[in-house]
Amino acid sequence: MPSKESFQITRRKLLRQTAGITAYSAAMANLPRSLAESLSGELKSGSQAGIPIPRRKAQIFALDEVHLEDGPYREAMERNSAYVLSLDPNRFLHFFHVTASLPPKADTYGGWETKVGRMLGHYLSACSMYLRATGSPEFQQRQNYVVDELAACQRANGNGYVGGVPEADRIFHEIAAGNIYITKGALNGVHAPWYMLHKMCAGLRDAYAYGGNQQALTVLTGFGDWTLALTEHLSDADMQKMLEAEHGGMNEVFADLYAITRNERYLILSRRFNHRAVLDPLARGVDDLDGLHANTQIPTALGLYTQYEVTGDREAKRGGEFFWETVTQSRSYVIGGDSDKEHFYKIGQMGQNLSPATAETCNSYNMVKLTDRLFADNPREELAAYQERVLWNDILASQDKTTPGMTYYMSLAPGHFKTFSTPFDSFWCCVGTGMENHAKYGESLYFSSPHELWINQYVASRVKWKERGIELVQTTSFPHEPRSEWKVLCEKPVDAVIYLRHPKWAGDGFAVTINGKKTAGSVPGSYLKLKRKWENEDVIVASLPMQLTVEAMRDDPKWNAILYGPIVLAGLLGADQMPPAAPYATGNQLEFRSVPDPQVPTLSAAIANINEWLKKTGPLEFRTSETSSRASVQFVPLANVTKERYSVYWKLS
Repeated sequence: MPSKESFQITRRKLLRQTAGITAYSAAMANLPRSLAESLSGELKSGSQAGIPIPRRKAQIFALDEVHLEDGPYREAMERNSAYVLSLDPNRFLHFFHVTASLPPKADTYGGWETKVGRMLGHYLSACSMYLRATGSPEFQQRQNYVVDELAACQRANGNGYVGGVPEADRIFHEIAAGNIYITKGALNGVHAPWYMLHKMCAGLRDAYAYGGNQQALTVLTGFGDWTLALTEHLSDADMQKMLEAEHGGMNEVFADLYAITRNERYLILSRRFNHRAVLDPLARGVDDLDGLHANTQIPTALGLYTQYEVTGDREAKRGGEFFWETVTQSRSYVIGGDSDKEHFYKIGQMGQNLSPATAETCNSYNMVKLTDRLFADNPREELAAYQERVLWNDILASQDKTTPGMTYYMSLAPGHFKTFSTPFDSFWCCVGTGMENHAKYGESLYFSSPHELWINQYVASRVKWKERGIELVQTTSFPHEPRSEWKVLCEKPVDAVIYLRHPKWAGDGFAVTINGKKTAGSVPGSYLKLKRKWENEDVIVASLPMQLTVEAMRDDPKWNAILYGPIVLAGLLGADQMPPAAPYATGNQLEFRSVPDPQVPTLSAAIANINEWLKKTGPLEFRTSETSSRASVQFVPLANVTKERYSVYWKLS
């Protein structure tokens, strides 16, 4: 044990460093538990996982405070809801029962589920989100049943562990002994065990935060204690070695657990799961992401920013913000998605990375979560603009409109096609995040403080702003029409500020009226501040002029995408030579990657004169002018494409 004098010196030194990522992680990892517990009591408190965070300027509305009205987002939500209810939780629980030496109650589903229990956490999160959004007793029954079964598995294990990872006894016994090895990305012979456990932990957290299930918190806390015991004697070098394998957002979920319980040991554990080889450079504003597996880094960057939210750690804040900036500004395609073949390509090589495996949907799922957190801390239009781009053109586009199918990759290979999952045999990671994506659109539309409300997205919906006693009803068929209307409902006049987003794409034609009277103007890419005493049935109307534009690829301007307002358009190229089973893959998400793609025509067009060669032919439908050498091409929103070839990026001559 250290002497009292050395205890005080170490204590002062660590406190001066304000729990920064690099120094704090290294120092805490090598301290005895008694010292770490003493120090942790002086960390700043915060909250997360459904509990308001005091330092946030704006709060994310709860899902029961935002109701989607008729439109594409509600349709996606309802299709997904029916799908989630069609699934049998016992089939997802199969490996959880097996690893707890309990008899399984059903066989597994197909795809990745045949080898390990990956989907259960996503399924539990989705059920909890739908429960909060709808109050449906069906989702409450599903949520509570899964939590009960996980609690039974935890009791059977007898040590706090619960999970669907085969060989858990062997690999975690080896890890606890410091015998850690990585082979072809697998940790002690098992692919991404912490990644899979993170999904279960996130499901338990969400069952507590969204669904109010107290037993979920008990199970999660027991798992946290098991993890503390497992890693207690691991050195910092051991931990960093372990994190070379994909580990999901373990740092995020333990930061959330700290926020809920205020037990600082979980915050220390969260920081021990910081992969410093990646996160330390980000905190210094250095992009070392080239060649890294994208969806390993995005969840851990989200966890880093969560640590800022719950502690005020400025270094963690800088790291999370810089990660968002470099990914969205230098590494994202026109649709808002990122990565090719699951990895971050070198900056400047986007044009060389247009394959059938672009834009993994899980990446966008996690980037949406990070963007919501960043906006809540510091509202600004560029965050809402990114959210708009990725929601309309990647998340919404990832769902098949005729089946429960979801994409793993949003292919941007010219002339290729989307590949969708099948309902029960293609359980990829992006099917899991997809269950959540279409359940939680309501979290990204509005934000509030006690006296201010931000309107970020033009989506038919209604929001209950409880702090001010106002309900705001947004009526719109955007993007089919270039306008949106909000009706204010309140029992008595209320002083409040409403910030209405003025998108860059709307330009100087953006105009707003209140009760028919025009307001002052605003600058594209900002917010129009509407401060007044609001009365019942006040009406706000915004004109949202939408123009056809050509957006050149940031680092390879020979490639160009076409947009209508914020909507990315895809040119339809027919279904020639598509396999009979396409676009539905029964197992491998890359089942159709080797299918030859046709030669995509070069558009004979002048960028500055797009309205001369691309004409509107219907609601959100456009067609190029036919020439003697080229047939015309029809363009529609990428979100509307399902069973045919298309191209988003074009060469213009």
